[in-house]
Amino acid sequence: MTTTPYAVPDRDRMLSMSGLDYLYTMLKEPALAAPIGNVINYWLDAVEPGKVVIRGKPEPQHMNTMGGVHGGWYGTLLDSCMACAVMTAVPKGAIYTTLEYKVNLTRAIPVGTEIIATGYLDHGGRTTGVSHGEIRGAADGKLYATGSTTCLIMQIRND
Repeated sequence: MTTTPYAVPDRDRMLSMSGLDYLYTMLKEPALAAPIGNVINYWLDAVEPGKVVIRGKPEPQHMNTMGGVHGGWYGTLLDSCMACAVMTAVPKGAIYTTLEYKVNLTRAIPVGTEIIATGYLDHGGRTTGVSHGEIRGAADGKLYATGSTTCLIMQIRND
């Protein structure tokens, strides 16, 4: 049996507040963040209604067999920032999940380069959320990737 040093997400706590309020709480309590951030090396940086910023830095363990940063690293960061942008519109007592997302890589991110992944809410409805995002270099603003997503929003309880 293996153990994990990562916290298990607290679903009841999350359901007790809106998605935006939970994201604000995550900024104050980083241990609430999704455990995948520890593995991929990214963290929540800023939150506002309709916009979420994540920072990250690919390391050698994120490389593919050709020596570049694996496309899944880009995809995970974009999925996270875009879905969290949708989360800013999720009401108390509801959850969301990614239905689909698309990623376009525009250039290779050098290992060790700090990036900023920003998600922007395009639509936050009762049952769906749509957003887009981008990954840029933190130091130079170079565009490394863009993406878009559609999320399903599900009401769990009416409090």
